[in-house]
Amino acid sequence: MYIAMNRFLVNEGYETAFEDVWRNRDSSLKEMPGFESFHLLKGPRNADNGQTLYASHTVWQSQEHFTDWTKSENFRNAHKNAGNNKGMYAGHPNFEGFVAVVNA
Repeated sequence: MYIAMNRFLVNEGYETAFEDVWRNRDSSLKEMPGFESFHLLKGPRNADNGQTLYASHTVWQSQEHFTDWTKSENFRNAHKNAGNNKGMYAGHPNFEGFVAVVNA
């Protein structure tokens, strides 16, 4: 199992718009071999700077399946409008990938 996560810091006032982007996008993930699940997670809001932490979380059968997704036309189509939301983010997303070593 492989878990791919992108962490986003979302500027104050953009939380609903950010969530709507994810709700309304056609990622075609379910069409990809090895895809298991997707979640958009909302974390804490930093009261000092007003930013809210989010993480996109996908589960794949293997790291190879995830890599195939990143090289696919589906991936390019799912990310083609990402630059349209610049004021929404406090910096670039932070990617983290994990290979499962213990499954319960």
